[in-house]
Amino acid sequence: MKPILLDIYQAQVFFKGKQAFQNLNFHWEEGQTWAIVSDSGWLQTAFLETLRGNTLVRNGKVQTHFAEAYVEEKSSLKEVHSFRDLMAYVSQKYEFRNKFNQQNFYFQQRFNSSESEETASVQEYLSEIEPKVKGPWTLQKVLDLLDLERLRDESLLKLSNGETRRLALASGLMRQPSIFLMDHPTTGLDIQSRENFGIILQSILDAGTHVLLSCNIQDIPEGVTHIAQLDYSGISRVWKKEDFHALEHHNLKKYWNWDLLQELVKQDKKSGNGSIVELKDVTISYQGKKILNHINWRIGAGERWQLKGANGSGKSTLISLLIGENPQAYSQEIYLFGRKRGTGESIWDVKRPTGFVAPELARFFPANQTCRKVILSGLFDTMGLFKKVSVEQENLASKWMQLFELEEFADFPIQRLPLEQQRWALLARALIKKPQLLILDEASQGLDESQRILYKETTQKICEYSGITLIFVSHYPEDIPTAVDRVFQL
Repeated sequence: MKPILLDIYQAQVFFKGKQAFQNLNFHWEEGQTWAIVSDSGWLQTAFLETLRGNTLVRNGKVQTHFAEAYVEEKSSLKEVHSFRDLMAYVSQKYEFRNKFNQQNFYFQQRFNSSESEETASVQEYLSEIEPKVKGPWTLQKVLDLLDLERLRDESLLKLSNGETRRLALASGLMRQPSIFLMDHPTTGLDIQSRENFGIILQSILDAGTHVLLSCNIQDIPEGVTHIAQLDYSGISRVWKKEDFHALEHHNLKKYWNWDLLQELVKQDKKSGNGSIVELKDVTISYQGKKILNHINWRIGAGERWQLKGANGSGKSTLISLLIGENPQAYSQEIYLFGRKRGTGESIWDVKRPTGFVAPELARFFPANQTCRKVILSGLFDTMGLFKKVSVEQENLASKWMQLFELEEFADFPIQRLPLEQQRWALLARALIKKPQLLILDEASQGLDESQRILYKETTQKICEYSGITLIFVSHYPEDIPTAVDRVFQL
């Protein structure tokens, strides 16, 4: 029998004040690489946090055999230690900080090159990681494996979503872990990077690190040997990889009150077929490096576009021009809603007709901003609510919370919301003002499969019920609603 790395026996587990598992049993042997699948992303995170010792285990036991020799040695030397010293973890949250150890970047900082100096470069960030044990991973090995060499001197603030994900994996390896836990590690990666993830995983396994990851069923990578399915009782089924066949999810689809959605998004008919966006020969550079090169794009009213491109191709920069966050817009020939940028309009004139959703938005709100306040802030295009609102506006926010079943989370700080509810709150914030243009930038990122199906259906219904113009960004073709019938490729 192979050595046991970790054992969970008849555990009743509570995570963030709620029961996650009634009777959790899990047995991890040396040589096994696990993928954890579930209808609930919250359960997957709860399972990983249980392995890390960050949940409340009322009954049963969690035994970390992989760390026993290390713990015994450190105890004999009377040194501070934890089994976590031998673990690395990649979460779905953004966990990087600036040089002042603050995470409260404001959104526009990403596009103001002078301010990026407050944030470490990729090399500086990785070099500052101090592992508790020695291991095989050098800075150069990690940069090469995760395709970060070309980003070595780039500020963390300038990284795209997918590049940030690869950096998180790199930071885990620099901790020289025996056990590497990954919560949806391929989220935000483009198709090519997701296909390459199996190669990355195999390199990590070859170096002697054991890996357990959560993922959606369609994202199970090469290199996984075992698959476990979670439900609220615990682990409901286990397969060897060769015996696993994709599960059917016909019963997962959920519906909102579509009549209420129609009432909330229905727009007064706008006359004409004018231009919403027009970019003419737009070129954007940072420190001599071209991010966008001679871009021409016209979007007519009511058109629905997919914006495509690999990680780092300039999608975020292009979007920043459209939402009024990039100061270089004034030096370019850019027309929004029929008006050229830099002809006397205020930033609020640009923002008012546009709704924008991206997964990273949640981290830019002040800590005191609740779900309700975040949704209401969409009426004022501010990163938080800072003024008194009318009864009518309060009632409107309540209808959006009713639609997306957010009432019980109304007074939760946005950064403490479960990821699923966070995504719906940000969509409500974008739509509450009935924008002419809606930009969804990887908006359903990190959701489990059933919620992604629902997000796609919701976006489709928004298009059917309104004359809204849409720019949709996703690395997953299956997430794109049928209303999206045009493609712009960077």
